[in-house]
Amino acid sequence: MKRLSLSILSLGLALCLMAQAPERVKYQSVVRDNVGAILTDAPANFRISVLEGSTSGPSVYTETHSATTNAFGLVNLEIGGGTPVSGNFSTIDWGADSYFFKLELDATGGTNYQ
Repeated sequence: MKRLSLSILSLGLALCLMAQAPERVKYQSVVRDNVGAILTDAPANFRISVLEGSTSGPSVYTETHSATTNAFGLVNLEIGGGTPVSGNFSTIDWGADSYFFKLELDATGGTNYQ
């Protein structure tokens, strides 16, 4: 009986944790140029949008990040922790619809996102 009670408590805790909205979403990527070469120790600016409903849906939140790749071309970002452009990440109702991330990059460190 003790084992069953612990299992039910664990399941309830897991369901409560899954229902929490994310404060930030970790994102990691290797940055490459337009011909596929890895960009090492280079500036890279990102624009990240959260789209509602589909991959071409309206943006409910957009932010930018300025980063520098490491010796392997790797960059780590936290979506929700960048510089807000529009919307509010903390007010997105993640359970209301499907949401998609749109990531755009300027591999020169500028704002010509692609």
